[in-house]
Amino acid sequence: MTPTFKIILKSSKTKARAGVIKTPHGDIETPAFIPVGTNGTVKSVSPRDLKEMGAQVVLANTYHLHLRPGEDLIKEFGGLSKFMSWGDPTMTDSGGFQVFSLGVGLEHGVGKLLREEEGEAKPRLNKITKEGVTFQSHIDGSKQYLSPEVSIEIQEKIGADLIVAFDDLESPKYNHEETKKSLELTEDWLIRSIKAHKRKDQLLYGVTHGGSFKDLRIKSAKFNDKHFNAIALGGAHKNKQDMAKIVEWTIANISENKPRHMLGIGEVDDIFELIERGIDTFDCVIPTRIGRTGFFFASPPFGNIKNRFRMDIAKSKFAKDKGPLADDCLCYTCQNFTRAYLYHLFRSRELLAYSLISTHNVHFLVNLTKQIREAIIKDKFQSLKKKWLKKSKFDSALLNVS
Repeated sequence: MTPTFKIILKSSKTKARAGVIKTPHGDIETPAFIPVGTNGTVKSVSPRDLKEMGAQVVLANTYHLHLRPGEDLIKEFGGLSKFMSWGDPTMTDSGGFQVFSLGVGLEHGVGKLLREEEGEAKPRLNKITKEGVTFQSHIDGSKQYLSPEVSIEIQEKIGADLIVAFDDLESPKYNHEETKKSLELTEDWLIRSIKAHKRKDQLLYGVTHGGSFKDLRIKSAKFNDKHFNAIALGGAHKNKQDMAKIVEWTIANISENKPRHMLGIGEVDDIFELIERGIDTFDCVIPTRIGRTGFFFASPPFGNIKNRFRMDIAKSKFAKDKGPLADDCLCYTCQNFTRAYLYHLFRSRELLAYSLISTHNVHFLVNLTKQIREAIIKDKFQSLKKKWLKKSKFDSALLNVS
């Protein structure tokens, strides 16, 4: 079957909407948080746990799966969903972010968001030409090559339901001319991705870029809207206010009836603000990444904008705490284990600690988006947002969007 998207209901006062993406492996009710399973697994969280918590789709990484175990092996086993014993929808990125990470990301010491404390600048490990990207494998240092044609071929063999066209991710430090040059390369690669894509049972997402420059973002949005049936918003951002403006510029220039995915973003405040601006799905490694360092998500009043809705299980105040990680959470971890036990596990460096905390964190975001979807359907999105975000980091951005 050919994947489709349908809007079920729209918020009366915002651009938030509830919809359904129909795929060969099942339906995805939106808005939805997509857990990241880089190597075909959400780190320390089993497919069974993902199903039990209500996760609908998992995103895997084209670059990593290409290097190991290889797309041919995955195809031999019936595609990614079957290979990982998931059975439900999957999504793959293009490998473009890894091109960024091995190149300008290293060179400029930057990531997806430009932080106040930047990383150390290092020599890039790739070479970009108009044809594609040559880079060193992070596994064994071997020479590798990605191009639009190669990326699409890999994704077709992996067999994900939702796939992403190959793109060049610009640095948030680029000036207008540098960003324009990167965007022109991306547009060339996007057209080549379309020509290379043969499978009709996969939904191909175009990717918007243009840095923080309004004219380039609008140009990119219109270009993608012309050529693709699904839109992914890409690029690195200077800060959250910058990201808010970019989303609004983009949404204003793409068709309403197409699904919109935000690549690599997924903090609690991001989720509310992006959905309010019309984003349907988003992926992020945050739940499992912070889980492995002992941080767990907490809802109000304990979780808030100031502490980024996070608490540290390694704090001594939890050593004798008989409560769950979150009182209102129905995840396996919160229904069966105390903070005291999790404190003990983490301080003892027991592997179970990473699994239990990560399971809670993924469940937390998956079910937050489900709550938001229900609120949209009941036209109560703004009241739910107000309950969670008493003072938003995005407030000032709203005043500056034009």
